[in-house]
Amino acid sequence: MTVAAAVTPEYLPVVDEDRFVVTHGVEWKTYCAVRELFDSPGLRMTYLNGALEIMSPSRKHEGYKTRIARLVEMYAIECDIPLAGYGSTTFRKSLEERGLDPDECYVIGRDMTDDEYPDIALEVVLKSGGINKLEVYRGLAVSEVWFWQNRRFAIHRLAGSTYERVDRSSFLPDLDFENLAQYVEAPDQHAALKAFRGTLRSRP
Repeated sequence: MTVAAAVTPEYLPVVDEDRFVVTHGVEWKTYCAVRELFDSPGLRMTYLNGALEIMSPSRKHEGYKTRIARLVEMYAIECDIPLAGYGSTTFRKSLEERGLDPDECYVIGRDMTDDEYPDIALEVVLKSGGINKLEVYRGLAVSEVWFWQNRRFAIHRLAGSTYERVDRSSFLPDLDFENLAQYVEAPDQHAALKAFRGTLRSRP
């Protein structure tokens, strides 16, 4: 008996895109148990009032989030801003029934304690749909959420109980996000970092 080559694993195409599924009616304790069971940096989970999203980020997604993180962290070093990064740490708040794993997150001027939430969270969005992450962050009272979507940044700052769209970060007010986006999209990551560093060092 012969097996057609078309169905063997080595001939199947590799799909490099974000994949996610949303399940409703999930209890808080179930979400916590699932998050602990599948504690992997390659898996993102978002929970909001009974809805659970499980997302497997693509290589492109991870490339964007890593490149942005490296650029922002270089900016902080060159500008002597005490930025502390916590990657995709899981943040949860049982009273608000909210939890998620940001692509990257930071606090300014301190180390984060166990009961704190980040000052800044970064989300890379390559595929629409899923749970409204701004609503999750609102319940966690995260001051700023930066979205990278459609090759540009969208900065949201918490004002009272809602987010407002702004052009600048209150934590990094001199960071030009339109300029930063050019380096995020550059084809050579190493060259982009060197060029960005050169730009920072040439400022008056």
